[in-house]
Amino acid sequence: MKIIKIQLLAFFASVLLFNCGNKEEKKQEGFSYEKANTQKEAETKKVDDNVANIVLTGNDMMQFSTKEIKVKAGQKVRLTLRHIGKLDVNIMGHNFVLLKKDVDLVAFAAAAATQKDNKYIPQGTQDVIAHTDIIGGGQVTTIEFDAPEVGTYEYLCSFPAHYAMMRGQFIVE
Repeated sequence: MKIIKIQLLAFFASVLLFNCGNKEEKKQEGFSYEKANTQKEAETKKVDDNVANIVLTGNDMMQFSTKEIKVKAGQKVRLTLRHIGKLDVNIMGHNFVLLKKDVDLVAFAAAAATQKDNKYIPQGTQDVIAHTDIIGGGQVTTIEFDAPEVGTYEYLCSFPAHYAMMRGQFIVE
């Protein structure tokens, strides 16, 4: 048990280490923070009032491009998840899972982590409004669903341990 704790500590320390660094280094890798912020605004443009087109990206640093998504109640939502990293689905797979209100995110994620054969979604669960497939570096997946009633919902990546960093709020107005 002590070895597992040490391995987990080392893993999270390495994730933090890779996330640190100055802007200049990130720009040299082709990533611009300013560009990412303007892309977020462009990615949530609506084609018409009845469809919310949302593009959410995930990367090899276990990060979603946004921590907050806003839509209107009853609106058709077309969510595209893009994995902009390079790592394989078995190493750094990502998905988008929208949970119903008042679902315990940590308990859901713990149950999901054991469900590899079911795309990391607990079998028979009634806690999910919508979810994408698990994708790896360079892959894209899209889902469509109707936004639920007004309220704040949580979303996450249910790949094992990713929920700690890859989560956000889905706000229905």
